[in-house]
Amino acid sequence: MNLISVELSEKQFRKISRLVYVLCGINLKDGKQALVRSRLMKRLRALRLPNFDTYLKYIESEEGRGEISFLIDVITTNKTSFFREPEHFNYLREHILPELSFRRLRFWTAACSSGEESYSLAILLRENIADTVMWDVKILATDISTQMLEKARRAVYGKEELREIPPGMLQKYFNRTEADPPAYQVRENVRSMVRVARLNLMDAWPMKGPFNVLFCRNVMIYFDKSTQQKLINRFWEYLEPGGYLFVGHSEGLSAISHKFHYVRPAVYRK
Repeated sequence: MNLISVELSEKQFRKISRLVYVLCGINLKDGKQALVRSRLMKRLRALRLPNFDTYLKYIESEEGRGEISFLIDVITTNKTSFFREPEHFNYLREHILPELSFRRLRFWTAACSSGEESYSLAILLRENIADTVMWDVKILATDISTQMLEKARRAVYGKEELREIPPGMLQKYFNRTEADPPAYQVRENVRSMVRVARLNLMDAWPMKGPFNVLFCRNVMIYFDKSTQQKLINRFWEYLEPGGYLFVGHSEGLSAISHKFHYVRPAVYRK
């Protein structure tokens, strides 16, 4: 089937945009039409559908209910890396961890993508807390993308994905697999600290909290202001008094009404 000439009309784009917004809060702005077409072409090919009208009818049908998760997977952006935005990890190591005197610690990496952020946090904790096994430390890693969560659970990464990991740390916290090209799996003592679960930030949150530290970085840029406002208020409720919220460096909260205290760029405290 030749799909080269299939176009995504403005009307179809608007319908898909509304659906994505309702499902997961992502605001597909004007100018994203070509990107959406490019990504959804993968689904048309996989389903052997001739055009986007047929695809939209399929999504709305009983038969196509399961397609919703694939739609979200291809629309969402999943750029991440180990120790991304290292200033955050440095601040956590130098200023936050020393003041945590109790042995029960709870962290949440919202929108964890393929797991690099969560495992970076677990490695940092093992490097900087003596006798970690004597502590009650848990990291909740959530994302909406089932595809990314599968990778996070496998915790297997290629050499290019591990470029920010120093050789000594790579040897200490990763096992080389038999894959070709070379790949490495996060060791069990790190993986055991992380619980991976699917969560749509727009839905009800089943976990109880409270959390000491919450990472939600480079996610809110895809939401409109009203969705950002609701999300920040919910984060406030799930943090313990004195808990920290980390957002992406392009996601300051200056345009949002909130109760957090500004600490430094992209770092806030309850």
